[in-house]
Amino acid sequence: MSRDPVMTSDAAAALIMARCDELAGISAMPEGILRAYLTEEHRRHNALAARWMVEAGLEVWQDAAGNQCGRLEGTRPGLPTLVIASHLDTVPDAGRYDGILGVLLGIETARRLAPHASELPFAVEIVAFADEEGTRFGATLLGSRAMAGTWDAGWWEATDAAGISMAQAFWDFGLDPEKIHDAARAPEDLVGYLEAHIEQGPYLEAAGRPLGLVSSIAGARRFKLTILGEARHAGGTPYERRRDALIGAAQAVLDVERIGRDRGVIATVGQLDTRPGAVNVVPGEVEFSLDLRAESDTLRDSAWDEIHAALSGFCTQRCLELVIEEIHSAPTVSCSPRLRQALAAGVAETGDHDPITLYSRAGHDAMAMAAVTEIGMLFTRCEDGISHHPEENVLETDVALALQALERAVWAVAAEHRE
Repeated sequence: MSRDPVMTSDAAAALIMARCDELAGISAMPEGILRAYLTEEHRRHNALAARWMVEAGLEVWQDAAGNQCGRLEGTRPGLPTLVIASHLDTVPDAGRYDGILGVLLGIETARRLAPHASELPFAVEIVAFADEEGTRFGATLLGSRAMAGTWDAGWWEATDAAGISMAQAFWDFGLDPEKIHDAARAPEDLVGYLEAHIEQGPYLEAAGRPLGLVSSIAGARRFKLTILGEARHAGGTPYERRRDALIGAAQAVLDVERIGRDRGVIATVGQLDTRPGAVNVVPGEVEFSLDLRAESDTLRDSAWDEIHAALSGFCTQRCLELVIEEIHSAPTVSCSPRLRQALAAGVAETGDHDPITLYSRAGHDAMAMAAVTEIGMLFTRCEDGISHHPEENVLETDVALALQALERAVWAVAAEHRE
């Protein structure tokens, strides 16, 4: 049974927090949270989101990529759409707000808009993207890339830990891989894209601000780096004869952090594999990862040039070989000035007339949607900047403010759209 659509922001925030808890109960892990693409947990969270969308007055459907969608018509059926979205899938042992909060804020925004939908010069759609994290198949932003029309046919051959291909997983879930392009939207059918999300960093909390505007989303470059030396007996090989690949990798990790700090970029070595890995053998080969991201592509790329030079120079000194494979590259995406202005008007509604602006160090579905429409993002502070972790937390009062801001932003877009 539908609730009264007129609900105070505080009451709606309490409802959103309770629903985050309810979604946390849908998990493939006996302890902790895990919801991955095209699984039973995916099916269950879509069903729950669909029920809540119906209660908010939306027409609902699941699209060809498994995204759960709900639509509120404007002054007449068939108008272009303002999309408000985020994701419901998670990393393993996740928190309960990353992505989820944005979806639920969208649903409650639609509930508040519904009594006045005839005044909207566009439709509003709330979308719960089915896969942002890439937990099951490795490729990220699958739901939003399908909607943006940038699905990569090479993904069909990707397999999960059990050896199940993505194509087979589609069939098992009840979806037809041949219809994936039905999920794509045309630019002319979209007014824009808004996403509310927890910050996943400490900057809003440090500034004492509950909400913030996003200027851009950092594009990442990722590398698989290998340092080759010579494996020899640790006891019998003097230092001057060693070509220790791990020494090269250790220096590389230090250089990555130093250059990242000096240049103001995010540079992370998250994986390191030493071979042959015996306690009494000088390491002959080390493979490690590098994730590099910054506020602009120019800044990121210049940092890579310096990192490359530092690693190459040290390897040459130590008679080591450096092998570089770039495995991922995504450009930085800027948020639309028009939608940033609308979100600023929304934040002003909460009493903050000079909102803080920051760039997103983490990736989001908005990155994919930028390929098909203008994007805008609103950040909500999270406790101690912790995310992708069970201790991820937000304040209910901040959720209430985010809801006010998001609703007001929609009306600001509407006013601009009429002009």
